[in-house]
Amino acid sequence: MMNARQSPFDAATLKWLWDFVRPHRWRVAGVAALSLVATALALVQPYLTKLMIDRGLLARRFEVVVTLAAVMIGVSIAALALGGLNRILYTDASARVLFAMRESVYAHLLRLSPAFHARVRGGDLMARLDGDVSEIQRFCVDSILAGINGVAALLVTLTLLVSLSWRLSILALVLLPAEALFLRAMRPRVEMRTRRLRERASDLAGFFFETIPAVKFVQSVGAEDQETQRLRQLNRSYLSDLINLQIVDFITGAIPGLLTSVSGAVLFVAGGYMVIAGSLTLGGLVAFYSYLARATSPVQTLLGLYVATQRARVSLDRVRELTLAQPAVTPPVAPIHLPAYARGEIRIENVSFSYDPAGPAILTGANMIVPAAAKVGVVGASGIGKTTIVDLFQRHFDPDSGRILIDGMDLRALDLAELRRRVSVIAQDTVLFSGTIFDNLRYAAPQAGERELMAAAEHARVTDFAVAFPLGMRTEIGGRGAALSGGQRQRLAIARALLREPLVLIMDEATSAIDLETEALIAAEIDRLFADRTRIVISHRPQSIAGADLIYRLCDGRLGLERPVSASMESSRWTT
Repeated sequence: MMNARQSPFDAATLKWLWDFVRPHRWRVAGVAALSLVATALALVQPYLTKLMIDRGLLARRFEVVVTLAAVMIGVSIAALALGGLNRILYTDASARVLFAMRESVYAHLLRLSPAFHARVRGGDLMARLDGDVSEIQRFCVDSILAGINGVAALLVTLTLLVSLSWRLSILALVLLPAEALFLRAMRPRVEMRTRRLRERASDLAGFFFETIPAVKFVQSVGAEDQETQRLRQLNRSYLSDLINLQIVDFITGAIPGLLTSVSGAVLFVAGGYMVIAGSLTLGGLVAFYSYLARATSPVQTLLGLYVATQRARVSLDRVRELTLAQPAVTPPVAPIHLPAYARGEIRIENVSFSYDPAGPAILTGANMIVPAAAKVGVVGASGIGKTTIVDLFQRHFDPDSGRILIDGMDLRALDLAELRRRVSVIAQDTVLFSGTIFDNLRYAAPQAGERELMAAAEHARVTDFAVAFPLGMRTEIGGRGAALSGGQRQRLAIARALLREPLVLIMDEATSAIDLETEALIAAEIDRLFADRTRIVISHRPQSIAGADLIYRLCDGRLGLERPVSASMESSRWTT
């Protein structure tokens, strides 16, 4: 994470921010232009008031009063129309920047390794994608608009103040810097309180992210009161930090307001004396006071940007920590593509791998040959690293040493997206999304038609349970497939793999939640459909690897050929 004392607004970060604003710069420029026109119309009003008092009321010329009143109404209507148009354009430009920023951060998160996502809480990621990205977006767009509008309004207002009374202007300029000094003193407090509140928000998001999907388990162990109490404690911590931030925010806004009131009172006394002495007209005093009030607004806006910057830097620090995280693997610059006639032979050659350089090795000089179109079983104790091999096959990680080949080509040289499309994995934990059964099948093959979806569903025995639902394959399965049993979810995963028609099919405990009879039927169907494809079956259950041509056992970081099953594969015997 960035050093708290180091400003995150370095050249690289500013370029990163500008990349989101640049495509919409003309929209932002249009909003800025309309804001300037609206500000100009607002600045006309005090001067019209001066003319009405001096040339209308005090001169007893009613026709001047009526004319100026009509002009005021016209200016107000024009300002109202511009304000409405400006709000629409601002919302459009602001939303586009927000969406682009959030999509970019989300896309980057999808490229990071499973190890990163295991290390960072899901709720914390959600809080950064939502609250922190929104805070950065508001700073990017609002700061540009507020800065342009504030500077322009301040310069014009100061010019008008000087033209009305240079003596009162000098007095005003002496009083206004007090606000700047106060806000500078409040900066570190605002930053600290904002950071703490962001952390409490992440804690709450993480709590919901972890407990809601586990509600069935919470109920089964009778932990409802325990979890409610945890939420109550998190809410209390959040409320405490929220109140502290509100107090700081209130003081930050109230004290400058008080200073403005004091300045106005002092200026009214001095201006009143000048009116009585005849060196300033009554209309001039009223207009000067109005312009002074309008001058403090852009001053507070510009000073408020300083406070907003401190809030934004907290969020920017948290988001940039994500965007600066590097993927565990990177696609090759000039990728090699698997030919259409690829056979699917896999070789692991002297592969060593560890998740942590300081931690234990998962694989140490492992070797394995999976002949093309063979069915190979991989067995071993739980937690020994069998799923790690699957992750290496799909390049979620790269070996620390050694290499993995498919048809003689190093996986690191292949197009990453194509590799993961050709090497399909059915895992023990099936990932499903809200939507229908059809929607979840189509997720793996968006181009598939209903006929292909139904064929895959029938082969994987999905239709066996789908027919029991009133809407069949169009049944909503709820978040994470909550409406389905574990076995039903695994059948859906198998159907999705069938739709992808992979070159290599890896089943990682894919049938562990299915009864033996159904497992045998599905295994036979897969063997029939993928007889010409390479199949790797990872399982604890002997029946899952029945019919395997080769069986490898993972032990102490090495893969040993336990036994060839068929004589036709005897020539492929290869031990470490």
